[in-house]
Amino acid sequence: MTKGEQLRLMEETGVVAVIRTQDGGELVSICEALVAGGVLAVEITMTSPGALEAIYQASKVLGGKAIIGAGSVLDGETARAALLAGADFLVSPVLRQDVITMAKRYGKIVIPGAFSPTEILTAWEAGADVVKVFPATKLGPEFFKDIRGPLPQVKLTPTGGVNLGNLGQFLQAGAVFVGVGSALVNRDIVARRDWAALSVLAAQYIAAVKQARAV
Repeated sequence: MTKGEQLRLMEETGVVAVIRTQDGGELVSICEALVAGGVLAVEITMTSPGALEAIYQASKVLGGKAIIGAGSVLDGETARAALLAGADFLVSPVLRQDVITMAKRYGKIVIPGAFSPTEILTAWEAGADVVKVFPATKLGPEFFKDIRGPLPQVKLTPTGGVNLGNLGQFLQAGAVFVGVGSALVNRDIVARRDWAALSVLAAQYIAAVKQARAV
């Protein structure tokens, strides 16, 4: 897929799974289970052990079936390493120009983090494909609606505290997709290695997106 096709797929499916784990050996299995449930964009955070190897392996195993990204990217060096490992997109909790520059150099999607209206516009003008509002629950869905008024051209995504209960509110307020962490990549399910249950939960999120957009 091209960069544009990948971004459209992320928007269409509406959910990016954010994976944080202390067991690097689980990462590819988690990705496979999420994809089986219809969540086709998966963000492996660089704070997870073996993240680069997991990105490489997930890209090999799921290439063409999923969009594999790197999260918690804080600098250009980490960004480049993730891209060379096979990452399709980069996500950062903060706004760093060197991360954006590296993504643009390799023709990949970049989603920097921002909090205030000024940071959001700065990130967009710096070349962000989507701006991550983080932590989103501190601001809520109404913030997205308010920002979309004066800045309708900016694509926004919430991360931090998004779950089945509030996912629809963020989408209806103008988010192009949502980032979901532990509410989707459930620790108990992962601890049991119940990949079928994880796929079922992923499918529930995809169904919730469709329901929210049908209103």
